[in-house]
Amino acid sequence: MTRRQFLRRTALLAATLTVAPRVRAAAPVIRPDYDGMLRARGRREFVLGLYEAPKGEGRLREAREAGFNLVQRSPVRAAYDEAHSLGLRGWSALGSLPAADRAGAEARMRQTIEDLRTHPALLFWETEDEPTFVWKEPLRLRTPAAQLIETAAFIRRLDPVHPLYLNHAPTNLITTLRTYDPAADIVATDIYPVIPQGIRTQYALWPDGRQGDFLNPTISQVGQYADKMSAVAGPGRAVFLVLQAFAWEDLREKDRDPAMVRYPNQAQLRFMAWQCVVHGVNGLLWWGLSHTPPETTLWNDLQTVVRELAQVQDALAAPPVKLPLQVTYHDTGHSLDRGLEWLAKPLGRDTLLIAVNADACPVDATFGGLDRFRQCTAVIGLPATAWAHGQLRERFEPFGTRVWRLS
Repeated sequence: MTRRQFLRRTALLAATLTVAPRVRAAAPVIRPDYDGMLRARGRREFVLGLYEAPKGEGRLREAREAGFNLVQRSPVRAAYDEAHSLGLRGWSALGSLPAADRAGAEARMRQTIEDLRTHPALLFWETEDEPTFVWKEPLRLRTPAAQLIETAAFIRRLDPVHPLYLNHAPTNLITTLRTYDPAADIVATDIYPVIPQGIRTQYALWPDGRQGDFLNPTISQVGQYADKMSAVAGPGRAVFLVLQAFAWEDLREKDRDPAMVRYPNQAQLRFMAWQCVVHGVNGLLWWGLSHTPPETTLWNDLQTVVRELAQVQDALAAPPVKLPLQVTYHDTGHSLDRGLEWLAKPLGRDTLLIAVNADACPVDATFGGLDRFRQCTAVIGLPATAWAHGQLRERFEPFGTRVWRLS
């Protein structure tokens, strides 16, 4: 080959590379980590989300400033653009593919996915909500597992990047709910236990006036449902809990009884959220704010609790820390039922110790085995009652929450 031929070939190759279309780098896949924590944008993220913000101007911005990082969105670009401008991620419900008019349903779903799958604010897709729940007909399933599994396969072919979210009602056997697992990367349940005694029958409440069906009627049932959903999810899936941000009586369209309107208070919101953390969930969502009148204190109370969670969000996303903790109880004149539940997480070079009282009675306890720490600082709640020589003594009110920084 002559020098002239070599230069001509080099020029042709350079021209070809110049005009060749650029191939967009594949978007990083968003998936649960080994322990279910979502890994997105190259980092583990603990989700603090809303199904809806309260009604009113500027509420979405308030949510972001409080520490929420996710909100459900209408499946249109403008809604995702708004979320992205505030630093929020979003998700949308796609439904499922029925046997009837399958082609039309596929076309509509394909259009939504293709419109949004590259949007930077999209975190995951949802299919059907509560597919097994049919009120007062527990032997019939609303949406068969096979239908959701086929739908999930269709979505994943179009969008292999974003995970699929599936929320179950807090009923049915674990074995039944597991049949839906192939259709989900994130498994959740919604449990709303703040219900006044004597409330009249309404949709989703059992004849005893409760939504959940465990023997435990108190707010500490949320931890039991977190355990149940962990058993449903198994390894490789994230577990979320959907918590209460409304009063059941406000769901009634007419003839409301003001005496039955009861919202979770700040202490209850705090306990339920942190108990879920102790039980290992990977994200928390709240439902019902669109039904809550703006004059209530619920929104402000919820923002306070989420700020507390958000200030240690990196710790919440981290794997737990093993501590040689021993808990010794002191008599308060009450029986001990479930007692204290606790979890430790890394907080920089320090350790975050989270403890909740799952009992409806006060609990007095000493935490031992903390000899390697020299200082205990309250992150949430009152300063430790007594801290000395690697021991921490604290008296918890019913359903009390404490979060400490051990240095």
